[in-house]
Parts: sequence; C-alpha cells; structure tokens
Amino acid sequence: MPAPGPRLPLPLLLLAAACSCGLAGAGGGGSCELSVARGGELYSFALAAPTPAHRHGVLSEDGFYKVAVNDSILWFQLCDEMLFNFDPPMCLNCEDCGGPLRCGTQCSALVSNNIGGYDVCTTIGSLSKSHLSLIDESNPQKGVVVKMFSSKCSISVSVLCDSIVAQVPDKFFISGDCHYATTFKHPSGCARSVSASGSGWGWLGTLFITILSLLGGYILIGAVYRYYFLGIHSVEAIPNLEFWIGLPQRIKTMFVPATRSHVSYSRDALGAYTSGNH
Repeated sequence: MPAPGPRLPLPLLLLAAACSCGLAGAGGGGSCELSVARGGELYSFALAAPTPAHRHGVLSEDGFYKVAVNDSILWFQLCDEMLFNFDPPMCLNCEDCGGPLRCGTQCSALVSNNIGGYDVCTTIGSLSKSHLSLIDESNPQKGVVVKMFSSKCSISVSVLCDSIVAQVPDKFFISGDCHYATTFKHPSGCARSVSASGSGWGWLGTLFITILSLLGGYILIGAVYRYYFLGIHSVEAIPNLEFWIGLPQRIKTMFVPATRSHVSYSRDALGAYTSGNH
C-alpha cells in the first residue's frame, strides 16, 4: 500500500478557494454601480468608489445629507444606511427606521413634516429597495438617478456630473402624496467610459473571472466534503486531483500533433530521407 501523501491543511485549501472566489468581487456590481453601452462606448458608474477629493465617493462623510424646506426636513444617504453622530432626527413615528432612540439609523431616507404642531417622520427609502439609472438615456455623461423606495413612498436623487465641484442639495420637490426628489452635483456622477472595441478585458474578462469563481467554489465545496465526510486529510482532499495533475500534459498533447503535421519528408540525392518543415 503506498504511503500517504503529505497532508494539506484544510485552511490552506479554503484560502486557495477563497482567493479564486474573491476575484469575482473585483468586477461585481451593486445598488450603486451601473454599466451601460451607448454608441460603441461602455459607461461605468461606481458611486461609492473613492475619488481624489472624496474618499467615500458620493456618500456623505457626516453619515447623512440634510435638506430643509419650510417646516419639512429631508434626510438621506446614498449607497448605505444613514448614521447620526450628531443632530439626529427628533420626530414621531420613527419605528420603521431605528425607533425613537435611534431614529434614522435603519433606513436610507427619512422625511419629517410638521402636522398639528408635531414633527412626524415618514420613511421614504431603504438601501435594499434602491435602483440606479441614467438621468438621460441618450447622454450617459449627464449623470445618474438613485431611486429608493419604502412601503408607500419613494425618493429620487439625481447625481449630476461635475468633475470639479461637489454641490450638496439645498431643496427638494414633492409629487403626489409621498414621492420626493432632489438634485446635486458630484464628481461621482461622472461616468468612466472605455471603447467597447478597445483593448480592455470587457466581457471576456467577466467570463474569465466567472469561470475562476465557479472553479474556486467547486474546489472549496469538494475539499470540505472529502475532508469532513470522507476523512481524506491529505492532498487527495482536492477533488479530481489526478485530472488537475495531468492537465498540463493534456494541453501539451493538444498542440503536439498540430506541430508534427507540418513536418514532411523529402528524398535527397543519395536516396536517404531528410525531414523538413514547411
């Protein structure tokens, strides 16, 4: 019986698979990311990505944006829930957004209206119910709209492209019973554009990363199963180990016949055969 091979610790297996899966995060999307193709160009937005002047992207470093119009106050945050280290909302009916002790901390948009002498809160948007789209479908460089919803209300925040100035909102509008809208300028509203036919990875890179992620998940699940349920604690815990070891040789044999097919033989003057490449 052959001696068992060297043991490969399970954490090392997990780390290798996690590294493969982690590659997928580099190209992933989210509620604050958008990519659209227009006229042979690919326009990408990543609102939460840092810029030279804004390390948190479009997110307010205070934890919230605040806009006051008459007796109404609007609070919101983009790409995250709100956070209040100072000046928290002081209003009634805040149960679905943090409750009276942490009002505003479990939603992404809240409005306070003075009703009968009391400030009454209404949740108008949450991070889990958000959507990103272009302001102008024919002109991606204009910016994007972040729309968030609650059970009965919504808020639309237009982030206009301005590569130099970040201008916070100073007013908002109401349409219908509970639909709010505001606008401000920010460098994060500017798209990064690349040629769809350029030398970048494009969809091929996405496909490659997806394949690596699936492969990493397969190795991870297979190794865990064989380690815990089959009791294989050596390097053989890697599923189909023989296939992976022989893969370089298989790839090599795919190209060797093609190379040999170009070798022919010719007869010299002495009657011997000599090989020659054509």
